[in-house]
Order: sequence, then structure tokens, then C-alpha cells
Amino acid sequence: MATMTDRAGAFPSPYDIETPPGCEGWEEMYPYYALFDERRRETDENRFWFWNSMHFPIPMPAFDVICIDSPYQAVGSWQNRVFAVPPAMGIDYRCVNGYIYITGNPVTDPAKIAERAEYFQRRASYYFENWDELYGKWRARMEALIAELLSLRVPDLPEYEPDEVAFGDDRNTSFYEVLDAYTRVLRMGDLMWQQHFEFLLLGYGAYSTFAEFCKANLPDIPDQHIAQMVAGIDVILFRPDAELRRLARLAVETGVDSAFVQGREPAEIEAELSGSDAGRAWLGELEQVKDPWFNMATGDGLTHYYRNWRDDPSIPYASLIGHIGALKAGEPIERPTEEIQRERDRLGEEYMGLLEEDSRRTFTDLLMLSRTVFPYVEEHKFYCDYWFLTNWWNKLREFGALLARHGFLEDGEEDVFHLSRYEVASALDELVLSWATGGQPLGPRHWPQIVARRKSLLAKLGQWSPPPALGVVPEAVTDPMTIMLWGVTTERVQEWARHQDGGVRFSGAAASPGTVEGVARVVRSVEEIRSVRDGEILVCGSTSPAWAPIFSKIKATVTDVGGVMSHAAIVCREYGLPAVVGTGRASSQIRTGQTIRVDGSEGVVTVISS
Repeated sequence: MATMTDRAGAFPSPYDIETPPGCEGWEEMYPYYALFDERRRETDENRFWFWNSMHFPIPMPAFDVICIDSPYQAVGSWQNRVFAVPPAMGIDYRCVNGYIYITGNPVTDPAKIAERAEYFQRRASYYFENWDELYGKWRARMEALIAELLSLRVPDLPEYEPDEVAFGDDRNTSFYEVLDAYTRVLRMGDLMWQQHFEFLLLGYGAYSTFAEFCKANLPDIPDQHIAQMVAGIDVILFRPDAELRRLARLAVETGVDSAFVQGREPAEIEAELSGSDAGRAWLGELEQVKDPWFNMATGDGLTHYYRNWRDDPSIPYASLIGHIGALKAGEPIERPTEEIQRERDRLGEEYMGLLEEDSRRTFTDLLMLSRTVFPYVEEHKFYCDYWFLTNWWNKLREFGALLARHGFLEDGEEDVFHLSRYEVASALDELVLSWATGGQPLGPRHWPQIVARRKSLLAKLGQWSPPPALGVVPEAVTDPMTIMLWGVTTERVQEWARHQDGGVRFSGAAASPGTVEGVARVVRSVEEIRSVRDGEILVCGSTSPAWAPIFSKIKATVTDVGGVMSHAAIVCREYGLPAVVGTGRASSQIRTGQTIRVDGSEGVVTVISS
């Protein structure tokens, strides 16, 4: 067995990771193909795997694994089989103690890369040349899919079917309707993920091409300057926070701002507002905003825990309190978009002036293309990860409620997610069978104990600290998506390997310029977001655009995972906040209350004092 002593220059072997005490049997929650298996040891042990804490920061519940399978099926289909991105195929994943580790499948054969380049050039060019038209059709498809999801009915199981079933021409019994509805919900999820990645890879591709051109022709240009040249974007994703700022101004103008007190729960605020005409009018305006802008999630959206703002208004109300406090103190609350755009244009003009005459046209064309396609890199999250997924999870909760009404589950809101999608199908099969036949179901004595054991397992696994990476340090990281989204570069991996034992200085990607000092606030879960206070520095595994409303409160951001095109980096640039991303370990080694310095221009975080 390989060990750290005979695996020089390597991270821990995935086959050497021990199961935390009391967590034996955790593997039962996951598909067989998601595990490190001895039958694949020879290859898997000698690959580089990194913890995808950006999307999956906690141990995965059994059902939620569908939001690993479907997206990786989709990204691989587009990247490998449709656009044939020359250096990269798709993403493999494995589960270790409930945490998700991933690796890219590279293309290394020069002949194969050249073959794929022909496909990529022809197909990507078609999209770039018809971007606005194709993107408009994409948005229409997504809005139609969301409408279909919201209109889908999860039937109950009546004592007797209504007359329409007995006498109607177009009729189905409830047994069929329940099973059909469940299958349709799963297939809608697959379809969403297919659409999720159609344009995303091209957004990254256009930016990657522009970045490569800049580095080839402007050798000293920092990655950060390349990113700043496509900043200052106006996308749907920032609209929810814009609406909150408008509501904050309305609260101050109409004199209901006194209800918004730090530490108050949303229900307390709404109770006070409902006691006056002005307050009720403000609440009425809030209701108008909720559709669609409160379809934001409280986190990344890829697990069922992340409810939308309708279900959990803690983030928008924390933002409103912050905005109102700033307004009353005479401080600005708007995003500094004009300032960012001026800097964007200045950098573009200055770098173009450094180029040879015959390179300027290419520079301009690639820059304009990046600015055209780049907004999609953020906008798709509102449609897919938030508007669709938060409602999709809620639709699945309706099946959980159905099972709970018949005793198969105890908690109709949450328990369904502790069964795999196949186990839920099995439970529904037995439920409609026993309903149809009048037989005695076994489910009420079978599923609750499984759910209880898995809840206990997840709680214990949540106390384990996953290493940032497993396997061997790669000679080079070439997958453009891995580099830009996760910030996993060759240099970053080597940095992780050198500093596995901690320290007071952390290096990462220089994601957004500026240097500040302040008190760290380490956030490891959505529930901890409400603890963030004005002027603190956010330290976390990764951020989501859904957290954008709190960015008006903080001074800077530090993340463990992420590249210059990660959502954390993009949001920080748009809000003018210094950011260092992809540090690998900052959230596990920095403590809340420590004073830290964040140098977003150089990509360095330093612990100053505790």
C-alpha cells in the first residue's frame, strides 16, 4: 500500500483515508461508481483529485448525488462530445467520507487535440456568430421549463378515484400519475443541466482565448487585469440585490426603517411593519418583487439545503438591514459600476496601445467577444441554479410529503433527501402498489430507520476535515474550466502540496484588486451568513452569487477554492472588493476574530494577529 513516505511529492492516497469513528458504512449512501474501488486503484491512486468545496462543501445526502451525476453528464456531453474542447474531455468524481473529489480527463495525444480543434472551431464559431439569437432562444427554453416544473401536479392517493377517472376519455389512475410525475421531475432536472452547460463552456472558451492572446502578446500582463477588462457587467443575477437596495431606500423614505434592527428575525420585522399603513404598503411592494427575484437561493443551489429567499428570507433581510443602516449613515449602497467600467476601459486602451499594429484588431475582436458572451457566465445561475433548482427541490419535497402522509417517512420536508433517487422510486412503487391493492406496506417499518441512520452519519461526517486534494501532484493542469472556475492551476496545486501543515501566510489567485486589513469572519455554512457584521472580511470555502447582498457589508473576501472566473471573483470585482481565491485551506486555518490582511492585487492573505 502506498503511503506518504513512499509517495514523495504527493497528497494522501485516497485509499489511505480512514473512516471517522462511528461513520462505518457511509458508503451505502452513494452509487458504487462514486467510490474509490480497489478494482480501479492502479489508475485512481495515481491521479490528482481535489475537493470540490465550491459546489459541495458538506457531506452529500443520498438523493443530492443526482446534482453531481446530472451536471457532470451534461458538462462532459457538451465539452467532450459536442464542442470537443481540444485539451479536455470531462470530469470524474469520487466520494470520500461523504465529500466530493473531482479530476479532469485530459486529452494528451497531439493528433487527437488537432482533430478536436477542427470540431471546436467550427461549432464554437457558429455560436459566437449567432450569440444573441441563440441565447434568446435559450432563455425562452429555460423560462418554459421553469413554467412546466411549477405547473406539474404531484397527485395524492384518494380513497376512491373521482368520476372523471371512471367515465372520462382522457384519464389515468393515481398510481400512474404519481409514478409519471416523479419520472418527469427527474427528467426535467436532466434537461435543465443539459441547458445549463450549453453556453457556459463557450463563455469560458471566449475568455480563455482572449487571455491566451493577451499573455502571448503582453507577457507581463497580470491575470487580474485581463479579468478587469471584461468587468462592469450588468446581468440579471445582480437584479435581486438591486431590488433590495430600492426597497431599502423606500423604507427610509416612507419612515418604516425603524423596524429593521440588527439581529431581528424576518418574522419580527414583518410583524411590526404590518401594524401601520406605511408598513403594509412596503410589504406589498416586497410581494411584487418576490416573483421572480426571490427565487435566489441561500447558497449555491446544488443541494436541497439551499432554500430560496421565499422559503428562507434571512439573507435578503440581513441585506436590507445593512443597506438601511448605510443609508441612514449617509453611506453609498450602490455597486460602483461606473468606476469599474472606467477602469475596465482604461486598461483596455492602455494594453491595446502596447500592441503591435497588426495585433490590435485581434485584441479588440477578442475583447468585444468576451464582453458579449461573458454575462452568461453569471446569468445562467439565476435561471438554472436558483430559479429552477430551488423550485425543483421543493417539488421533490411534495413527494416526500406524500410518503410521509402514508407513514413511509417521518419528516415530509427533509427525509426524502436521505434516500437515493432509486430508493425514492422504490418507496413510491410500494406505496402505489399497497394503495391500489389494499395490501399492508412494509415501507413504514423499513425507510424511517434508514433515514435516521443516515442523518446521524452525515452529522458525524460533517465534523471531519477533508484534505484539499488527494493523489499525486500533476505535472500540469490543462483543463480550462478547472483553471478558471476552480482556480486549480499547476502552481496552486504545488502551493497546496508545500503547505499542508498550515501557516500564517496563504497564497491564492489575485481575483479582485486592493489591499485591506480587518477582522476575519469564517463562514462554513449558509446558517452562519447572518453572523457576518459590517466591516468584516469574509473567509469561506467558496461564495455564491446568492450571497451578493452581504457584499455591501464586508471589506474583502478570501476563499479556499476558485479562480479568476469563479463566481466569488466576479462578484467581488463587480462590488469593488479585494479578493483572494483558491487558497486551498484558509477557512480551516484562519479563525473568526483574527486580524488579517488581504492583498487582492498580489493574491496573498496574511494573519496579522489573533
